[in-house]
Amino acid sequence: MAANLFRGEIMSWNPDQYHKFQSERFAPFDDLLKLVDVRPGLKVVDLGCGTGELTRRLADSLPESDVLGLDSSPQMLAKAGAQVGAQGLRPLERAGLTFELGDQTHLAGSWDLIFSNAALQWSENHERLVGHLYGRLARGGQIVAQVPSNHRHISHRLILETAQEEPFQTILEGFVRHSPVLLIEEYARLFFDLGAENIIVFEKVYAHVLENAEAVVEWVSGTALVPYFERLGGHRDEFLAVLRQKFRQAMPGSPVFYPFKRTLFSASKPR
Repeated sequence: MAANLFRGEIMSWNPDQYHKFQSERFAPFDDLLKLVDVRPGLKVVDLGCGTGELTRRLADSLPESDVLGLDSSPQMLAKAGAQVGAQGLRPLERAGLTFELGDQTHLAGSWDLIFSNAALQWSENHERLVGHLYGRLARGGQIVAQVPSNHRHISHRLILETAQEEPFQTILEGFVRHSPVLLIEEYARLFFDLGAENIIVFEKVYAHVLENAEAVVEWVSGTALVPYFERLGGHRDEFLAVLRQKFRQAMPGSPVFYPFKRTLFSASKPR
């Protein structure tokens, strides 16, 4: 059973937990920014903008452009100072930069740049999702995105294993979440079949060094474990205790090398 987390189901994000490893999580942004064809006067959307800091950096790098940060989490947007329904400029907002609550799977309008740093993985069926987003590009428009592809790492495999053990399988009602992220060649083929130009797809390992296995548990608590926490209720600490024991066995010692794979892609619609 996989959750479509952007259709009818909104996860409750903890911005403080997510930002415990802010520098590591933000590192791919610079690689993404290098893929952007910078031109003045672009209409831009940042899907999964989170707390908005990187959306501000994106907007600052695009002269005379209008940038919209879109996210499904009110908690994240509140951290950006962009409370849904509020009027007027907020701390991160300025002329040419706004934030809005919204669903990336239902993106409407026409865009010169669709940008996303670690958000598309929360929507299912990437064949359909990529096709939809490509269809929202204006002629000459570009999509630039990054998704984690670390689901084969032992940390993620242990999450799946534990979720399928009792008592958690019963508590979770059989729920497990498998990553919808495709192989790099599959993304490249998708864009080719859509008629895209300037297709770039690659996977990069970001070499993080964390204090110990406990730190890896903290890392996944801010992302991969969020949909499980939604369903575990009062059994969350029990689940985490089992995970901590397994992580210590799988990743002993200190420090722990945590190689994190991410897939980055860029493609343009012909003019």
